[in-house]
Amino acid sequence: MKAVVVCPGRGTYGKGELGSLLRLHSAKRDLLAGYEAVRAAAGQDSLAALDGAARFDVARHTRGDNASALIHAMTVADAMDLAGVEVVAVTGNSMGWYSALAVAGALAPVEGFRLANGMGALMQAALIGGQLVYPHMGDDWRPDPARKAELLALVAEIGARPSHQLALSIDLGGMLVLAGDEAGLAAFEAAVPKAGQFPLRLPNHAAFHTALQAPVAAKGRTAYLGLPWQQPTLPMIDGRGEIWWPRSSDLGALAEYTLGHQVVAAYDFTRAITVAAREFAPDLFIVTGPGTTMGGAVAQSLVLANWQGMSSKDDFMARQAERPVLVSMGREDQRPLVTG
Repeated sequence: MKAVVVCPGRGTYGKGELGSLLRLHSAKRDLLAGYEAVRAAAGQDSLAALDGAARFDVARHTRGDNASALIHAMTVADAMDLAGVEVVAVTGNSMGWYSALAVAGALAPVEGFRLANGMGALMQAALIGGQLVYPHMGDDWRPDPARKAELLALVAEIGARPSHQLALSIDLGGMLVLAGDEAGLAAFEAAVPKAGQFPLRLPNHAAFHTALQAPVAAKGRTAYLGLPWQQPTLPMIDGRGEIWWPRSSDLGALAEYTLGHQVVAAYDFTRAITVAAREFAPDLFIVTGPGTTMGGAVAQSLVLANWQGMSSKDDFMARQAERPVLVSMGREDQRPLVTG
């Protein structure tokens, strides 16, 4: 069975995931020891202390320097447990790109962790701007391109106002993740109707994937361009939908993209999933842990691509019931399907 692995980004390690790293992966002593050495050298809390905490602390666990480390560690460890599938490509959402680099072999596991942990720390230290989420699809997941265009036009208009910063951060299936300064975010919130919990501010998130992150990108380039990049062993699909192929990737360009465009320009996760579906024709999309929230974005992206004729939530659910096309390793009922 051919599978595309999807590495989740920030916001996927929550209260329900507390303790999951140690519960599922404590036997991976060498892997975790390498990660803990990176954390110790940086004077950071250990993964064991974070994951083994008595309770989930939003202020502590969602910080960029902590959340990035926990999510990356869980993702790579989960990918190591895959069995009975042929992985044909790897992609990720936002900071999940750093995880994808490690899963696909473009960076050794400890170097991938060093990158994800370090960039999380740099972004937390700067904490420039913020993010919010707003849907452009209804509950039925039927594509509404006119609504999406209307929202993006509003974002552009607000971003062009004096003393306002607002831009698309992530095209995330049926959601738009927007980023900007307080004036820009507040103006958008005031201009759109409430849709359940949306617009939803994301705690401890900065204005990722926008020009506001240029200072972070500059520090990241200084610190991590010199990492021991290597040819990936699996194809990787980045946040533009571009494919990085084994044995033929320009490693200098890969490093430049990762620490340049990927940090300061919008991340098109929807396109990455579309390219994965159309170019690799997988039988299955596997979302690694932690959490289960990325499954919806993958499913919505497949609907937007009209993959295998799916054009609504009902279509996806019927297809999923017949023979799963999406497995979330964070779900206890689905994890055994891809771990033997």
